[in-house]
Amino acid sequence: MIKKSLALLAMLLAGCASTPATHFYVLEAVSQPAAPTVKDMKKRLIGVGPITLPPLLDRKQIVTRTLMNGIDVAEFHQWAAPLKDNVLDVLTQNLTQLQPENFIRPYPWSAYGTVNYRVLVDITRFDTRPGIAVNFEATWAIMDESNHKIIDNGRSKISHALIDTSYPASVHALSQVLGQFCSELSVALQKL
Repeated sequence: MIKKSLALLAMLLAGCASTPATHFYVLEAVSQPAAPTVKDMKKRLIGVGPITLPPLLDRKQIVTRTLMNGIDVAEFHQWAAPLKDNVLDVLTQNLTQLQPENFIRPYPWSAYGTVNYRVLVDITRFDTRPGIAVNFEATWAIMDESNHKIIDNGRSKISHALIDTSYPASVHALSQVLGQFCSELSVALQKL
């Protein structure tokens, strides 16, 4: 009886020892050159958000696309924070670098008072095909908060080739496409 118990305990411990470690990742802002600022210009408050993500991606596990319209949900490669929050933080940080003449605030911005303009973002694609590419698609709109009218809008589609199949390479590339997207948003904000 004791031998059987010890053998069972050894098997359980061996099974636990073979479980892979979980790796956690965060998206990061991309260092970008700041746009030239105009002196004596009143700084505007620009709110970023709310943003939306497809429910398929709004989870702790990293989701990758496979062939034949399949997906892979990585149990041992996860986001360190909720993906929607991380994307919002990165968009805010990137736009802060690109728009030094404005105050950029993430949604909800009630602690900062009201905003002059709001950037709404609906992300429809934000995924990877390891070793092939990362893909980003979103529609966006800039709203004047004083009258709740859309003053500009657009659609962005960005793809970035990947030669590495690792999760760190994919996360880095996803950060890069968010940086490119923010450059597009910054150009639209410059026209306000």
